Amino acid sequence: MARIEYIKRRLDNWALWRSRMNDGGLGFKDRNPLAVWAEDVWTRNSYHGASIPHFDQDAEETDQAVQALKLGKGHLYVTLDFYYLKDLGVNECARRMRRAESTVHAQLADADRWIDAWLRALQEEKAAKRVQLVDNAKAQAQARQVRLEAMDAKASAVSMVISAAAKRSL
Repeated sequence: MARIEYIKRRLDNWALWRSRMNDGGLGFKDRNPLAVWAEDVWTRNSYHGASIPHFDQDAEETDQAVQALKLGKGHLYVTLDFYYLKDLGVNECARRMRRAESTVHAQLADADRWIDAWLRALQEEKAAKRVQLVDNAKAQAQARQVRLEAMDAKASAVSMVISAAAKRSL
């Protein structure tokens, strides 16, 4: 089965993020950019010297998706852990998991599809929340407008009473 390219990129980003977090940091933010670049160039964190870009939010969302694999899809979590976090190749993953290499490839593809579905559901949930926030803001604006119109009507009525009283007093 074919892997999903953008999920592979997210998992690469996630692996970098987790490795830096596991080294005692808190992810990407607290690292010296020059040290990060140097580390990327000389380790698995790069492809032939080209540094992989890092995005905290993507890594955090991917981490949530990967952690969600533990419940019910533990074999996919273990595969991702061996392949990305322990930096084992497919051959070594297969040997340690006592599976065929084709099974590891299939599990990586399954994990990609599962994470893709999880991330899509997360995006839909965020979109629904945004719609709800917009609807709430519109309702509040309409209520505010009604209150302002009521206040204008009261002010207009008061001004009519005052002008009528002023005419009588003349």
